[in-house]
Amino acid sequence: MSVPRVVSVAPASPAERAGLQVGDEILSLNGEVPRDVIAYRLLADEAEIDLEVTRGGLALSLGIEKFPGEPLGAEIHSALFDQVRTCDNHCEFCFIYQLPPGLRKSLYLKDDDYRLSFLYGNFTTLTRFTESDLERVITERISPLHVSIHATDPEVRADLLRNRRGATSLRWLRALLDHDIEVHGQIVVCPDRNNGAILDDTLAGVLDRFPELASICVVPLGVSKYNPEAAMRPHTREEASEVVRTVHDWQDIFLATLGHRLVFAADEYYLTAGEPFPEPDAYEGFPMHEDGVGMARTFEREFMGATDSPTGVATGFFAWVDGAPPEGYRAPRAAAAPQVGGGRVQLRPRSNAPIGILTGTYGVEVLRPLVDSLGRDDVRIIPVENEFFGGNTAVAGLMTGSDLTRVLSGEPEGHRYLLPDVCLSQGVFLDGAAPHDLPRAVEVIATDGIALRAALESR
Repeated sequence: MSVPRVVSVAPASPAERAGLQVGDEILSLNGEVPRDVIAYRLLADEAEIDLEVTRGGLALSLGIEKFPGEPLGAEIHSALFDQVRTCDNHCEFCFIYQLPPGLRKSLYLKDDDYRLSFLYGNFTTLTRFTESDLERVITERISPLHVSIHATDPEVRADLLRNRRGATSLRWLRALLDHDIEVHGQIVVCPDRNNGAILDDTLAGVLDRFPELASICVVPLGVSKYNPEAAMRPHTREEASEVVRTVHDWQDIFLATLGHRLVFAADEYYLTAGEPFPEPDAYEGFPMHEDGVGMARTFEREFMGATDSPTGVATGFFAWVDGAPPEGYRAPRAAAAPQVGGGRVQLRPRSNAPIGILTGTYGVEVLRPLVDSLGRDDVRIIPVENEFFGGNTAVAGLMTGSDLTRVLSGEPEGHRYLLPDVCLSQGVFLDGAAPHDLPRAVEVIATDGIALRAALESR
């Protein structure tokens, strides 16, 4: 077990007034040793805090007095100080098993930790959830949580998770809902495994057993070229259309019985099926936006000026690893300045230079009608086919440095190239490259329609 290390101290904050410094390691707050950032923040909310810290090997005691609930003003290095609770399922569709070798070690860690579910929006299967976890969630009101359902039939769910505890672990979901914990569900649909009649049965099971769920996203499995499971394959266009129809049918049922639609299909389904996205009102506030549900519609609204602020913060894949901030997916991203590629001296593109928007192949379909509506001949969309992962990997959040290098090498110098920040975590791509390694200078911008429109209008 590690201890929280201070990485920043806000000026004029209670922490600074008490003499807390960057690099200090916090051993305890009021005699309690926090095991994660959740406990740390609860303890730091107290009006009087006795801190035990170490600094350069020396033990120090610091006393802090502040208003109850006033921020302490000290950020710490990690979200968890004990071990991440790893996943002991062996799902055929798990993307971790489909990663190429040689990536940084943290990317291969499978978590099934309810704390990361709360902090970062990760989904937990609850197969390692315990009575003591339930007590803490209820007592500390750790909400919302995000739960992987996949199937409500016990045998089907155990088979999908390849874990016999999968047959019974949804009892914890029932317990969470009984104590008014907000829970969002996820169903990863695998062709020939839990689509068709099984998907219908799963949604019927939700209505019967878990009607208090806040929302459910239905998402397709991702298949990379490293997929070791022969039975796992991408949806056909017809299968994607069937899933969309099933979700729409059940939305009508949930709306009639519960008063809201409850279940939503991921944007990828509409793109694969070649069907139009639902109207914005049909998403009921976009509760599953971070999981790829309604992102196209919110991006359109942002780009066209229908809203003054982004709907949500796009996270990208594995956003919680490598010391991601304690706020997790709630933390705003800071767009970077233009970066020179390849370590070579380059002239910064002139402000009125032609513009290329870099995005995944799914993003092209979303962006093209928006860019066309501008009537400009100096803006083009540059699709980045994902050869690094292969398969049906087509989202912007999984673009890598190697694929961007391949594409940008064939693009002219002196143009402005816009790159969405969703493909970066801690300033690097999944393959370890950084924007400054690219062969052309890029401007990293926030992944929302407002930021894109502003970048296009800045000349």
